[in-house]
Amino acid sequence: MRQEEWMAFLTEEDGIGVIEVVLILVVLVGLVIIFKKQITKLLDGIFKEIEKQTKEVY
Repeated sequence: MRQEEWMAFLTEEDGIGVIEVVLILVVLVGLVIIFKKQITKLLDGIFKEIEKQTKEVY
């Protein structure tokens, strides 16, 4: 019974999903840091356009 438990532990792959999620988050954070200026510029333009169109409605 002891050897069967050890083999089950070695073949278990539940932790792999966690590692993949962490790596994806690291990549996303890295991309945000690299493209921070471009993202900020894009969002500023979007919000200015929304504000402009909102003023036209009123």
